[in-house]
Order: sequence, then C-alpha cells, then structure tokens
Amino acid sequence: MTREDKSKIIDELAEKLANHMHYYVTDAAGFTVAQVNAFRRICYQSGVEYRVYKNTLIRKALEKNGTANDEVVGVLKGFSGIIFSKESGNAPARAIKEFRKKLDGKPVLKAASIDSEVYLGDGNLNMLSELKSKNELIGDVIALLQSPAKNVVSALLSGKQTVAGLVKALEERKQ
Repeated sequence: MTREDKSKIIDELAEKLANHMHYYVTDAAGFTVAQVNAFRRICYQSGVEYRVYKNTLIRKALEKNGTANDEVVGVLKGFSGIIFSKESGNAPARAIKEFRKKLDGKPVLKAASIDSEVYLGDGNLNMLSELKSKNELIGDVIALLQSPAKNVVSALLSGKQTVAGLVKALEERKQ
C-alpha cells in the first residue's frame, strides 16, 4: 500500500469518525472471511457499518480528527474493526450480541465511543446494548408527562358514570 493510499484511507476514516457520533472498536482476531461477511450482514441489517482497518490507520485518523484519547489508542492492538452508527448508540452492541449467538465470544468489544464518552472492555457490552436512544428517552419522558393527565381524565370519565347512577337512584327514591 502506497503512502497516497494510506493517506486516502486516513482521510476517509477521519471523515467517518467525524460524521458518526457512535463507534465501537472490536477485536475480530480469528474470523474467517465467511464469518466477517456474516457479521457485516448483521451489522447492515441493524443499520450500522462494520469496517476493518489497520491499527495505525485508526490511530492516525483519530489524531487527525482531534478525537484521539489515550484510552481508545491504548486498545488498538491485534486485529481491529470499527462499527459506525449515526443514529443509535446501542445498535452496534445489539449487533455484536446477536452475532455472538452464532459464534460464541466473537467479536470482542475493545472500546466504544458514544457521544464522546468512552467505554473500555467487553464487560460493558450488556450495559451498552441496554442503553436507550435519544428518541426512546424522549418518548419515555413524554409518556411520564402524559400519565398524570390521562389519570385525571379517566377519573373524571369514570366519575361521570358514578354520579349519573347516583342521581338516578336518588330520583327513584323520591318517587
């Protein structure tokens, strides 16, 4: 690979890192070509993109982008792949967990960057897969805000029937 080719890849990767709020660095050592293709298919179905890069190219792209930190650079050893996600911070973790059902233990999560927060190690995978997206959190807040109003409306509606029955019973008593 020539310097020009490497420079193009670094520029492309730096742009991807700048355009994607969430990315996961995985260790996919020992994958066969068929397994990598199967994992890419699962990632595509989950709405994320999986690419394999050399560690030095990832490090240089992070440095060029200004987002390099010692924690992420420190895990760039061995065979690394990056999963990019624009929308959801938990989609890559869910894709990894889904693929692990087929191939136990692979790929291993090295690090994840979600909205500039860094999570290191495979132990964070379950927590990351259960994170709610921004839209899910907004939906939960709206549901919580609507809940008291719904309770008041339902109480008023149920009370209307009770009051009507009470008035009717009192009327019948007078007669």
